[in-house]
Amino acid sequence: MIDSEILASVRMVIFDFDGVFTDNTVSVSQDGVESVQCWRSDGLGLSRLKEVGVKAFIISTEANRVVSVRAAKLKVDCKQNIEDKTVAILETCREVSILAKHTMFVGNDINDIPGFEAVGFPVAVNDAYPEVNEHVLFRTQKKGGRGAVREICDLIYFAKSSRSGVANSK
Repeated sequence: MIDSEILASVRMVIFDFDGVFTDNTVSVSQDGVESVQCWRSDGLGLSRLKEVGVKAFIISTEANRVVSVRAAKLKVDCKQNIEDKTVAILETCREVSILAKHTMFVGNDINDIPGFEAVGFPVAVNDAYPEVNEHVLFRTQKKGGRGAVREICDLIYFAKSSRSGVANSK
């Protein structure tokens, strides 16, 4: 478990998409159209982040319309077709005036390792590849695409709201 003091200091969460919002599988129709499955309750979790003033962002290596569609539905900004996640993460931090040390990055695979090393709070989903273990502070209980995003959002929400009384006032 991540210490609640650490969670309370998070000001932005940047998520990878495939393997974090999805279970890392893809279906391809006979026409070549790809589709993925996402966890519906992630949206409520992301809304909670907004309630406590935490920005959310998606950065994906893939260039796939499904990322844009899902991000738009969740009202989360996203960047796609990113070759260097470190550059994209640091650029995003500058754009929103949040230091990388106050940013959490959630990923699942070896291409996320440079991103983990760029932020103050590197987190992997439960079913992330073992090579990422030494680069993260925490692994979620839930798997990617099966509640990991919601879990992270809830952990931050409760850590922040317990200090400000947000959760207690509802």
